Amino acid sequence: MTVTDTIQARRAVKAYDPDHRISDAEVEKLMSLAMLSPTAFNIQNWRFVTVRDPELRKKIRAASWDQAQVTDASLLVILTADLKSWEKNPSRYWANAPKPVHDYLVPAIGQYYKGYEAVQRDEAMRSCGMAAMTLMLAAKEMGYDSCPMDGFDFDAVGQLIHLPQDHIISMFVVIGKGIKEPWPRGGQLSINEVVINNQFS
Repeated sequence: MTVTDTIQARRAVKAYDPDHRISDAEVEKLMSLAMLSPTAFNIQNWRFVTVRDPELRKKIRAASWDQAQVTDASLLVILTADLKSWEKNPSRYWANAPKPVHDYLVPAIGQYYKGYEAVQRDEAMRSCGMAAMTLMLAAKEMGYDSCPMDGFDFDAVGQLIHLPQDHIISMFVVIGKGIKEPWPRGGQLSINEVVINNQFS
């Protein structure tokens, strides 16, 4: 599939074959591709929780308004982010850069994030959003369907996955073999409504 084909074919699919299993190699490929998603200052703040344990999936489904795709999809990925990744040995994010680049960017990371909790949270959400899109497009290219989700009790899920205090949950992405065609697109806005040239009037 071309990138254009993949973007056009990707839909949020709700019904999955509960008997289909995704291989370890496929999961590793998906995660490796997700890790190529961009992050500000290359801080790579996303942390992907791949949930494959059936009993844990049942508990997460109960905290997700009993949405069937949580247990029926082949893979549940909980996209979380480390809010403090910017201060955890930031030199490693630029370890392979030329020394002048390294010496300029590493201090800049702390200057940008330190004391700005809202910026840290916003950055986490941006990073996870881009990674989620990468996951969904990669899954489609591999012949899988997917669905992004935020319909769950964030606190309850955090407890179930033992989310560290300095981390935040952004969203779920479920991936698997769809068994039901999605509804036709509900109604696309016109390009003239959503694309603004230069300035809002």
